Amino acid sequence: MKKHYLISTAALAVFCLQPCVAKPVIDPDPAVIPAPDITVDGENRIQIALLLDTSNSMDGLIDQAKTQLWKVVNTFIEAERDGKAPFVEVALYEYGNNNNAVGNDWIRMVSPMSRDLDDISRKLFALKTNGGEEYCGAVIQRALGDLSWDKNKSTYKTIFIAGNEPFTQGRVDFRPVSKDALEKGITINSIHCGGRQAGISGSWHEAAALAGGDFLVIDQDKAIAHIDAPQDKKIAELSSKLNETYLGYGRLREEAQENQLEADKDALANKKSGASVQRAITKASQNYSNASWDLVDAINEKKIDPAKLKTEELPDEMKEMNQEERKNYIAETAKKRVQIQSEIKALNAEREDHIAAAMKDLAEDGSKTLDQAMISATRSQAAKLGYKFED
Repeated sequence: MKKHYLISTAALAVFCLQPCVAKPVIDPDPAVIPAPDITVDGENRIQIALLLDTSNSMDGLIDQAKTQLWKVVNTFIEAERDGKAPFVEVALYEYGNNNNAVGNDWIRMVSPMSRDLDDISRKLFALKTNGGEEYCGAVIQRALGDLSWDKNKSTYKTIFIAGNEPFTQGRVDFRPVSKDALEKGITINSIHCGGRQAGISGSWHEAAALAGGDFLVIDQDKAIAHIDAPQDKKIAELSSKLNETYLGYGRLREEAQENQLEADKDALANKKSGASVQRAITKASQNYSNASWDLVDAINEKKIDPAKLKTEELPDEMKEMNQEERKNYIAETAKKRVQIQSEIKALNAEREDHIAAAMKDLAEDGSKTLDQAMISATRSQAAKLGYKFED
């Protein structure tokens, strides 16, 4: 939703007419400076950048993104390529929001490319809408320039940009930017929140076509489809129990564990959307990695040697243990985690059977929600790079 201001309208008009060849402007806020290149072992890497219009008219879109992040990540739980499962990294931007700097085209990097899904979830739930100018070309340019994109051609790299204003707004022409994305092996999927013809008139289809992606149309105000299943309650209980298997270490442990609990609460607060169940399923998968603060994940990924940690960096319950006791305690905790994750997976298999049967009785009106649009596009595009998905 547009709001114009008397003091800056003329200046903005001149500014927007200038051709843009400059490099993207980086936010001055240290909290959103891009992280250094991520080094993770393994070739099966999925990178998803989500660019959300957070102007006044987009509350429905933000609500869908908040509740359905987990379902999109879960798309890749059962995927495999050459017998190996992929891991998922997600980045998040907001654009079209007057709370951000006009010098940055009303754009803010909310999170760089990251595997810390708890942190991304918390930041998603913190997003607030506020009227501004929606510059699609500029936010795509920022995402291309700021983020640590994998240079491997076999890595599935994609941008999802969602909004409802014409794609042609702003000083950055989306056409050369979209072609640049394609050259870097990054697909652009445009998600228009409104009628299909309005999206075509606003050039949303053109951006996707230039970058090898899909043009998608969603109803941002449509209620998320969720069917309660008998297994939901037990899955939620196991999700909470799973938290007890996380052994925080280092200076980030208290903040990270708090993020984990708060992300659980955020998902539970949106029970009707199924967010809490989808989050639990994510937590039971390889995509839920907390190696930066959890001893079990860090050891599994060979990030640390626990014997080299200082006593004050260990969880309270381990500080009085000797090295052998610590080793055994970590091993037992890891074993307990695997058992709980296996229970969640088994219950979810039963749950999926229940939902499949119930879905046969539901009529579809043909319109999609954000998660449905993203899942459809990612499965199709990743399959072209050799990924196989369970039906």
